Amino acid sequence: MPKNTFQPNRRRRAKTHGFFAKMATPGGRRVLSRRRQKGRWKVTPD
Repeated sequence: MPKNTFQPNRRRRAKTHGFFAKMATPGGRRVLSRRRQKGRWKVTPD
């Protein structure tokens, strides 16, 4: 039986999907601005 692929880790989640990770790249900044435009409650997860 295959292992579960989701192994939660707060630090890894923040480093890959967090606010500062998004701000670091032009594409990430675009994502943030689009989500703000759309009116998302959360711009980044957690």
